[in-house]
Amino acid sequence: MDVLQKRRNDVIILLCRGRLDANTSPEFEKELFDLIRKGESKFVLDFQDLDYISSAGLRVLLKAAKTLKSSEGQISFSSLKDYVREVFEISGFDTIFRLHATQEEALNDF
Repeated sequence: MDVLQKRRNDVIILLCRGRLDANTSPEFEKELFDLIRKGESKFVLDFQDLDYISSAGLRVLLKAAKTLKSSEGQISFSSLKDYVREVFEISGFDTIFRLHATQEEALNDF
């Protein structure tokens, strides 16, 4: 999985491309938690180019959300493909996370 990082004001935008699965989630977790340890607390994960997410990927997202909650941080998601959104809905993650149609909508959520 490739991750491109951008910043918009105090929000980190992570543009994710490829697959977030058991093979790629450890590196993604390290990258995300490095940012959290540096004090970042607002994230938009743009999944426009994310082709697949597994339970290992979902676990990383849940762990990050729990960590950010203690520092009043937040993760929002944008541009989920239908089949990725379906994984969020089946797992109940759509009730935990804020899902937005566009990156701009997700940024306006802060």
